[in-house]
Amino acid sequence: MPRTGYGAVVEAEEPTIDQERARPADERHEELAGRVAELARRHGVTVAVAESLTGGNIAVALAAAESASEWFRGSLVAYASEVKHDVLDVPDGPVVSPEAAEAMASGVRRLLAADVAVSATGAGGPDAQDGREPGTVFVAVDDGVQPQVRQLDLDGEPREVLVTAAGEALALLVERLEARS
Repeated sequence: MPRTGYGAVVEAEEPTIDQERARPADERHEELAGRVAELARRHGVTVAVAESLTGGNIAVALAAAESASEWFRGSLVAYASEVKHDVLDVPDGPVVSPEAAEAMASGVRRLLAADVAVSATGAGGPDAQDGREPGTVFVAVDDGVQPQVRQLDLDGEPREVLVTAAGEALALLVERLEARS
């Protein structure tokens, strides 16, 4: 019979994606940003960020990470569609799309001369945008080799959507940096 109570050894299960998303944002973002810092330093790469609906939340997490001045090139919050088109070279058309997310990551990587860039764009709510339902988010990463875009369908109030989207963008960045090993 397994021991229970004080001193019991319990085998931890891997958290599900929903459990991971439910963690407090600051805790999850801090952990993911710490992992980005570790991997960026290990691989000697620089990182840049282009944000729309996340409004700087990704950059805040990265800037607070260890030795950020060594690897974090900076961030551009391109909230207005015109900024996405004019500064980041997002093609004309919807800005809540996989194409826009990819162009944002590519554009900020080029603009800030970074090795790897991550981006986030989406319809945070409460209304639809570009024909996309609230909670539709696209995060992308570009390392100059193979861009990757991930679509997220998130639930919640606009603040919850943007915080979760920031965490998912950081997680995608970690995945890409881990793949460099």
